[in-house]
Amino acid sequence: MNWDAFMDETMANIGTLAKEIPDTAKAFNAMGVAAKTDGELDATTKEIMALGIAVATRCDSCIGFHVTALVRLKLSRAALCEALAMAVYMGGGPSYAYSAKALQYYDKLTNKA
Repeated sequence: MNWDAFMDETMANIGTLAKEIPDTAKAFNAMGVAAKTDGELDATTKEIMALGIAVATRCDSCIGFHVTALVRLKLSRAALCEALAMAVYMGGGPSYAYSAKALQYYDKLTNKA
């Protein structure tokens, strides 16, 4: 999978849709800000949770967004793999395959591929 091309296309498509449904896009973005605000859980924990859900729901673009956030937050590869192990445990075979995609993108972003 060419993650760069895929994420560029995803962002362009989301931008196009946001122009058509600006109120919904604004509300969705506000919900994201509210959900990501530090409280009892920090940003890294919340992004790990989001990645687990992305893997379980088999959402490639969500995997891309949340792996990007986790790299920005300096999550180690070992910690990512532990999180992916839980996603596999909870989601079975499909989550195993999508966890491999998440690890591939992490490695690409951190130049470990």
